[in-house]
Amino acid sequence: MGLSTLADTVLRSAGNLGDGVAGLVGDTTIRLGVTGLARSGKTVFITSLVANLIERGRMPGLVAAQDGRIVAAYLQPQPDDTVARFAYESHLSDMTGPDPRWPDNTKAISELRLSLRVRPSGLLAGVQGARTVHLDIVDYPGEWLLDLGLLDTSYADWSRDSLARMGTQPEARDFMAQAKAVDASEKLDEPRAKALAQAFTEALDQAQQAGRAHATPGRFLLPGDLAGSPVLTFAPVPRPETTPRGCLWLEMERRFEAYKSKVVMPFFRDHFARIDRQVVLVDALGAIRRGPEAVAEMRRNLADLLRAFRPGRNGFLSRLLRGRRVDKILFAATKADHLHHTQHAQLTAIVETLVRDARERARFAGAETGAMSLASLRATTEEMRQHDGRELPCVRGRLQDGRQAALYPGALPEDPNAIFHDNAGDWLDGFDALDFAPAPLTLRPGDGPPHIRLDRAAQFLFGDQL
Repeated sequence: MGLSTLADTVLRSAGNLGDGVAGLVGDTTIRLGVTGLARSGKTVFITSLVANLIERGRMPGLVAAQDGRIVAAYLQPQPDDTVARFAYESHLSDMTGPDPRWPDNTKAISELRLSLRVRPSGLLAGVQGARTVHLDIVDYPGEWLLDLGLLDTSYADWSRDSLARMGTQPEARDFMAQAKAVDASEKLDEPRAKALAQAFTEALDQAQQAGRAHATPGRFLLPGDLAGSPVLTFAPVPRPETTPRGCLWLEMERRFEAYKSKVVMPFFRDHFARIDRQVVLVDALGAIRRGPEAVAEMRRNLADLLRAFRPGRNGFLSRLLRGRRVDKILFAATKADHLHHTQHAQLTAIVETLVRDARERARFAGAETGAMSLASLRATTEEMRQHDGRELPCVRGRLQDGRQAALYPGALPEDPNAIFHDNAGDWLDGFDALDFAPAPLTLRPGDGPPHIRLDRAAQFLFGDQL
């Protein structure tokens, strides 16, 4: 092992709490963060990635697998005992069982360690034995990254901005009626506070279902083990002229600050700051199908989410990282199998456009970035169909109700900027990519679940460490 390689290994091990001195004896640990907003496919991505690293017959784009240098891949106990284990086995059973279905969405942070025994290449192949590369996969909701902006925000400012935004949203009508009826200078009434928080949470959830941006605080939508706790029992209310001791306003303000210090900051300190490589999954097709407003909202959501990868813009995060950064970031449009392969390039171009500003800032900060379209679990097959004298590139698969269907969803624009033009609705209104269910599978020995470009994603994210 060369001095530069040894030094890099030692530094990486020192920066990853709980990894001990593994780097000194040849082991390498890579912490891979997997995130994205709701319905972007995080659980399916992780499950299929692990299955295809254990059974590598469908991974020709991962150089170490293609060369036969991965001797073995096996699951091990994860290094973080206080983090839930990613339920790999049950998710794989959901996806590949006799009646396959999509697994449940990510609701909290979880982790899984996959260890790879890898033979060296090049000059070291004949003199050095296989080494172990630990891939620690950290699954967390992208909504939690949106909370970064709260750290520099007061309760008064957040409350004012939230009420102004939600006042224009039909989904928030019931909550706004309750908030306007509140006199926050009155003494705290706990049942009233809980009712406000519940109505606020329901409004956030409905806004997210509609594809709206700024769905914060993120833990209100995905509370995990904090459900029902006081730290999640606050809401924006109109600021009263006076705030006497013990009033509703002051208690809401206290809980807002507690949320920042006891929920948001620990997540960034204990988990986000330790990530080496990151994949951000984007359900661009879902937004396109909902129309121009949903596409614009997704762009704003991604801009907010990706602020976490620009630590220079946030004093807390800059102090926390202390020079550490994510080495590589992959932006991936999921569900590429819902389109014929002839449109995958356009889908990739659209996700590149959605995250263009974030990619440039990440590069400026020294991170290598990439973009692609992929399908973690391929649920369709492709076929050409005659229609009105021309051949249409279609996809065929099983719908959620069990029926088989062949679909031509329409054509994505050659110019990805067209999705943001004033007349974007002209072509978006005619585009309709259906939701397909997983197809029943018969896997050959040595083959993982079928996918599209999952091997290339793995090569970009950690192939250099193999």
